[in-house]
Amino acid sequence: MTRSSSEVRRAPRKPRPAPGSRRLSPLRLLGSVFVWAFTAGNVLVLYWLLTAAFKTPVEIFTKPFALPYQWFHVGKPFRNFVYAWNNAGFGDAVLTTVVLVGLATVATVAVSAPCAYALTRLGVRGAGPMTNVVAIGMGVPFQTVIIPLFVSLSRLHLDNEYGLFLLYVALSIPFTVFLLTGFFRSLPDELEEAASLDGASPARTFFSVMLPLARGGLITALTLNAIGLWNETLLAIVFLKDQSHFTLSRALFTFYGAASYQSEYGGLIAGVAIVVLPMLVLYLVLARRIITGLTLGAGK
Repeated sequence: MTRSSSEVRRAPRKPRPAPGSRRLSPLRLLGSVFVWAFTAGNVLVLYWLLTAAFKTPVEIFTKPFALPYQWFHVGKPFRNFVYAWNNAGFGDAVLTTVVLVGLATVATVAVSAPCAYALTRLGVRGAGPMTNVVAIGMGVPFQTVIIPLFVSLSRLHLDNEYGLFLLYVALSIPFTVFLLTGFFRSLPDELEEAASLDGASPARTFFSVMLPLARGGLITALTLNAIGLWNETLLAIVFLKDQSHFTLSRALFTFYGAASYQSEYGGLIAGVAIVVLPMLVLYLVLARRIITGLTLGAGK
């Protein structure tokens, strides 16, 4: 038995291609060239950093892009790294940096997550304006308030690593709250409503239901804050005076003067590599999760 033409099921219509996807527009071509040129420049800088960390000063200036040879030839390939580690005080600095950055990162997310949840899910009056105030806080350069902060913390005898910890947390909260609001807005309402019907309080709903669902956002916030605080230098220069409590970036800043005076440019570059490479490896490992998290947060 044949069907009539009206009963024949039509094939679904193919989605229209995105604007500019059919042909290579001049703007898209220019953007691609810029992105690839920027990427190639960063890869070239990374290659130079890694190779120069194993070279003698003569090789660094005469053969900047050649592979290292001299230290490998004499059987001391890690000579620059040993010199930097022993003369820059990186041993104590690594411990201080790991503890300070780790605690500050965890404390920032621990404070920001409930704030972001309250602004997005609890129907707090004035949540919109308060979120805008938090966003404005990201645009205030901390360099403009560093002198008042130093004077205030000095009077409280907090011009040390404890005061630096408080500053790290306070200055990281606006960005973290703004980032996590996107994740909490993207979570389904049905699970929250089901928990409420089961008699769960808002606090229990947050910790038992919503927080596990926002795990991707929490990992993104932890990673981005860790990278930013690990590389922070200016506040560490201002607030850290005891050399035994220097962070890695602060110790590298002090090591720069001594290494430059002795023309130990290979050791100096090795010190830069010691500071930079851990966060670079962390970013490469979590790059996909970070990009997904930022896209989700920006889209919401």
